[in-house]
Amino acid sequence: MRTGSGAVRFVAVGDSFTEGVGDELADGAVRGWADLVAGGLAAATDGPVQYANLAVRGRLLAPIVTEQVPAALGLAPAPTLLTLNGGGNDIMRPGVDARRLLGLTEQAVGRVVESGVQLVLISGADPSGRLPFGATMHRRAAQLTVALEEIAARHGATFVNAFADAELRRAGYWSPDRLHLGPAGHRRVASLVLATLGHDVAAAAVDPGPETPRRLRAEVRYYREHVLPWLGRHLRGRSSGDARTGKHLDWVPVTPAPAGTAPLA
Repeated sequence: MRTGSGAVRFVAVGDSFTEGVGDELADGAVRGWADLVAGGLAAATDGPVQYANLAVRGRLLAPIVTEQVPAALGLAPAPTLLTLNGGGNDIMRPGVDARRLLGLTEQAVGRVVESGVQLVLISGADPSGRLPFGATMHRRAAQLTVALEEIAARHGATFVNAFADAELRRAGYWSPDRLHLGPAGHRRVASLVLATLGHDVAAAAVDPGPETPRRLRAEVRYYREHVLPWLGRHLRGRSSGDARTGKHLDWVPVTPAPAGTAPLA
């Protein structure tokens, strides 16, 4: 399972979870767990590491499978490692067809595995405890996660179950919109992925302190700043990812963290 020595070419596909939304840097760019995994690989691998990230916020599973996965496999030179996550935006929509999502996922997994690229299939973390209609979203995501693990097992792919990570459900790991992971959450997912790949990385954890009580004024502000704009976009058939492309459409070299520093810092 360990990525080992030699050249590593790591490509990530997916939606906002993989793009890194919620882990914004001072210049406004997003980092996220996939960037941190790339840095961790560079720190732990003898050979060069190259990285591409085709994920785009707001993307449904179908374009991830039919557009991003073929583009990832078409990179030259070919990738050695690919992470796949998707479906989170689909399950927030009414009337979602779970069987279609699973069929699309199996299609993508089969294609990647048949190409000879090492695949890591990742379930998204669980934000449902503090979201409107969170119980419905949790039920759908839980069912999807069980099926994803079965798909990974059938194809011999690696599976990282971020959804089942109870630590990640704490408020301190999430951004103010409660839907996307914050910096601490992205660090924890990165450490889970690296550990699953066989690297000696402890799961990142923070002590966010006690949960802040939900006060009416704060809830009103949350709905005004986050929920209503999301609803408005969807009523207009718009997405936060419209006109966006992946942040690294081709290979970029990854520099290991300086000696004595943590690769997930």
